[in-house]
Amino acid sequence: MVFHTKNGLSDGFGRGVLITGCDSGFGHHLAKKLDRMGFTVFAGCLCPEGPGAQRLVEEGSDCMKVFQLDVTKDEDISSAKDFVQANLPEKGLYAVVNNAGISDWGETEWSTAKDFQKMADINLFGAIRVTIPFLPLVRASKGRMVYVSSIFSFFNCLNMGAYTVSKRGLEAFADCLRVEMASFGVKVSIIQPGNFGIATNILPKKTPQDIWDEFDDVRKLTFNQKYIEMACEYFHSMCTSGFKDCSMVINAMVHALTAPKPQTRYLVVSWTDRVFFYICPFLPTCITDSVFYVSSMYYKRKAMLYS
Repeated sequence: MVFHTKNGLSDGFGRGVLITGCDSGFGHHLAKKLDRMGFTVFAGCLCPEGPGAQRLVEEGSDCMKVFQLDVTKDEDISSAKDFVQANLPEKGLYAVVNNAGISDWGETEWSTAKDFQKMADINLFGAIRVTIPFLPLVRASKGRMVYVSSIFSFFNCLNMGAYTVSKRGLEAFADCLRVEMASFGVKVSIIQPGNFGIATNILPKKTPQDIWDEFDDVRKLTFNQKYIEMACEYFHSMCTSGFKDCSMVINAMVHALTAPKPQTRYLVVSWTDRVFFYICPFLPTCITDSVFYVSSMYYKRKAMLYS
C-alpha cells in the first residue's frame, strides 16, 4: 500500500525534477530511476567531472542534465536556477529533492563550534538555500518538495550530536514549509532513512589517532585513548551492519514524488526497527535515554572516563 501509486503519475514526461547531491548515494540512484521514468532530471553534483557525475552522463538519456552545485555556495545556486530555467521541459519544474548531505560522528566535547556549523551549513542551510529560489517554479506546477532527513532527527544517539542538530533543524524547516505550501497545492515530504551507511558510502573516514591528535590536554585527561579506539570500532561495526543497497529509500522517494497522496514522513528502516522508531517519539525521555544506559558500550565508556 505504501508504494502503490494508483491514479498518480505513471511517468514523468514533460516534468523536471531537481536533485541535489547526485555524485553518489541516494541522489545518484534516484537520478537514474527518474531518468528511466521519463523525467527531465537536473542532477546537481559537487564534482561534475567526478566518476559519479560522469556515469550519469554516460548512462543517462538526453533528459539527464548534470551540472555543478555546491549547496553551500550562493553563486552555484544562482547559476543552477538559471540553468534549470533555461532547460525547463514543457510542464515546468515539478519537484526539488533536497538530498545533499554529509555525516560525521563524535562526542560533543570532541567537536568544535565549527564542526557543528559545517554540518548545519550543508545538511540544513544547504536545503534552505536551494528551496527558497526554486519554490516559485515548483509552486507554479503545484509539485513536490522532498527532504532527506534521518532517524537521528528524533532519535538521540551517543556520538551523533552535530548530525542530529542539523537533521532536526531540517525537519522543522520542512514541517513549517508543508503548512505554508498546502495553500498552493504543493506537497512536502520528509524521508527518514535508517542505517544505509554502506549503501550510500557516506561513512566518515577517520581513525582513533586522528581524533586523539586533535585533543588538548584537558580532553586527553578526560577521555581514555582506548575508549576512543573502542568507540571507533563500535561505530564502524554498526554502520557496516546496515542495508547494503538503497532501493527502499529510492522507492520511498519515488512514492513521495508520484503518489496522489504522498506521506508527510517516510520511515525507512527494517520491520523490526519500525515498531521501536514509531513508538520512540511518544515515550518519556527517561525511557528513550535508558536504551543507551543498558548497553555494554555505555558502561565501558563510563568506566574508562578519567582513567
